[in-house]
Amino acid sequence: MNSWPNNRILDLFEIELPVIQAPMAGASDPEMAIAVSEAGGLGSLPSAQYSVQQLRDALTSIRAATKKPINLNFFSHTMPPHDPVAQMRWRALLAPYYVEFDLDPATTPPTAGRSPFDEAYCAVVEEFKPEVVSFHFGLPHKSLLDRVRAVGSKIISSATTVAEARWLEERDVDAIIAMGAEAGGHRGNFLSHDMSTQVGTMALVPQIVDAVGVPVIAAGGIGDGRGIAAAFMLGSAAVQVGTAYLFCPEAKIPPVHLSALKSARDDNTAITNVFTGRPARGIVNRIMMEIGPMNDAVPAFPTAGGALAPLRSHCERSSNGDFTNLWAGQSAHLAGQRAVSASELTVTLAASALKLLVGS
Repeated sequence: MNSWPNNRILDLFEIELPVIQAPMAGASDPEMAIAVSEAGGLGSLPSAQYSVQQLRDALTSIRAATKKPINLNFFSHTMPPHDPVAQMRWRALLAPYYVEFDLDPATTPPTAGRSPFDEAYCAVVEEFKPEVVSFHFGLPHKSLLDRVRAVGSKIISSATTVAEARWLEERDVDAIIAMGAEAGGHRGNFLSHDMSTQVGTMALVPQIVDAVGVPVIAAGGIGDGRGIAAAFMLGSAAVQVGTAYLFCPEAKIPPVHLSALKSARDDNTAITNVFTGRPARGIVNRIMMEIGPMNDAVPAFPTAGGALAPLRSHCERSSNGDFTNLWAGQSAHLAGQRAVSASELTVTLAASALKLLVGS
């Protein structure tokens, strides 16, 4: 497949297919990344879900299985200061649910979260030299970026507005992910936190393409070859696909999540901060309907998940996803028409898009 109308990402990352598997923390792991990269796309490892040693072990298994390019994804947030008042307010809001399920609301739950990119993670990058390193929520400090560049890794990050894209280009990223509001999982926003002004993919991609000189990767609401072809027509050089990969056997999601995905519609997802403290798109469930989807009582990212963990665990044992973060984009229904391996999905998506773009 060498007839793509835009080869900038193929050349930059030295991949065969312009399909990037979205790094989905908690849902994707080395198995999925290996499958996508071996198929010719760019497999991604959501590295913030690991400790430093766990990440080193995961990368050892990836490098043993494939020599193809790989993307390591990290978060660029700043950890909030400990705020016991905010945690108590959050637990008080959840207390009626603890009582309903005969759980002890006075028990102090562990604080769950994801770690930001730091010196220790950077040392792992220097050791394994991944071809691509991507960031969510902006970028880490310049000193860390310089170290990543020094090992030859290409640097990319997500933008949800033209202003964010320009900010990223000013800091010399190699490519920009234009993340439309349709995308599942955490929003990549970092300059604005107003969810009411987030831009859809069809409007965002061409405006970012016009505003920056680096290659643009379209993300959000892309679930089949038609979406990929449309993204290329708008000027993108590749796409990042997430929700479609959640149907693959390599995805590590609980049964309640898969069940919800299979019955997902275009109009039953919403952006919520309830599960982590930061806006993310997921399928609407009980907790989102009753206290959210956006609620000021939710503590800062990434400290909200701990108090929800006992409720989630209890309900999932009964095949109930009322307290589970059911991350999904708005095109989940399109993606759910097939349940194939991550490798087959990558090839099929690219082939169907290319046929639309250049003909059979």
